[in-house]
Amino acid sequence: MNVVYLDNYAATPLHPKVKEAMHRIVDEVFGNPSSDHRFGQAAAEALDTARKQTANLLGSEAEEIVFTSGGTESVNHAIKGVAFSQREKGRHIITTNIEHKSVLNCLRTLRLLDYQITSLDVDQYGLVDPAAVEKAITDQTVLITIQLANNEIGTIQPIAEIAKIARQKKVVFHTDAVAAAGIIPIDVKALDVDLLSLAANQFNGPNGVGALYVKRGTPLWPLLEGGVQENRKRAGTENVVGIVGLGMAAEMAWLEGHERLEKFRTLRRKLIDGLKARIPNLKFNGHPTQVLPHLVSVSVEFIEGEGLMLLLDEEGICVATRSACASGSLRASHVLIGTGMDFALAQGTLLITFGRDNTEAEVDRLLEVMPRVVQTLRDMSPIYQKSVAR
Repeated sequence: MNVVYLDNYAATPLHPKVKEAMHRIVDEVFGNPSSDHRFGQAAAEALDTARKQTANLLGSEAEEIVFTSGGTESVNHAIKGVAFSQREKGRHIITTNIEHKSVLNCLRTLRLLDYQITSLDVDQYGLVDPAAVEKAITDQTVLITIQLANNEIGTIQPIAEIAKIARQKKVVFHTDAVAAAGIIPIDVKALDVDLLSLAANQFNGPNGVGALYVKRGTPLWPLLEGGVQENRKRAGTENVVGIVGLGMAAEMAWLEGHERLEKFRTLRRKLIDGLKARIPNLKFNGHPTQVLPHLVSVSVEFIEGEGLMLLLDEEGICVATRSACASGSLRASHVLIGTGMDFALAQGTLLITFGRDNTEAEVDRLLEVMPRVVQTLRDMSPIYQKSVAR
């Protein structure tokens, strides 16, 4: 059986160039980048190259890139780092109610430390109103943290507009771009954000490595303390192999960006049109146009997404019901509930994400199998039977 992998938000296969770069480092570069001898210098040069590659993907300066262990650490570093460095100015932070768990749980911890959190509502498409952000700002506000694009429904937020407000009010602005970086073009100078988080495994890099863009002059308390690594912003011996993988993944995302975008848009449109034609009572989530091109969130009425996912897996098709970081929970997605969806429909949601290796033939396979699986589950659903009987 040929397996169809459509869970590329959880993790992506390594790009061949990434594998090649990481293998070379494993074989040839084992020194500590902080060492002054030739082995340390070779490792430091590898980090410098990766830093430039990552900066190029974002349109930043190399010195503004801090390497981390992944998106979660980048988010925590940004939020806690600003909160702790600005605690004398104020203890108020603004966010939305559909952020990733790494943001929400980080803010929950800060509440225990007497920080005040304002969590803004979004509309039915998952968009936050910049006017609501501006209205929420007080003289105690030290940080605004809002996703560039949502990881479950794909809605892209008006980040540049919000950043302009933050700049006028002299408030630090962080955007979680883990779902977007390497997928859509990002220019941190055009967005005018102070901090931006990303993770390598979203764009064919390795798991367990990420980066935090820190605009020059942004106040930031170190999350990890110890040595002077990462320009004194993140202590600890760097994961050279992983970082080299991140750098090469960033370079390939930049080089192949246009080609990937066109493929994603083609596959997404084919899937949405195909599902609409084959399965009744579906709801597609997220903004109709301001949305990530590689992501489809679809809610299937009368059934549970968990059962649908498991039956698709038996057919050799791998999809998700929500973000991998929230999988295992029996609760409906907080993102979908935040857009006003009812609990029952939210429970019937699938998250399908494409990668650079996916093909139209794989979409055809999903379109062949999914209607049959949906009907099997609906035939067992008393709610569906009552609906049909009306």
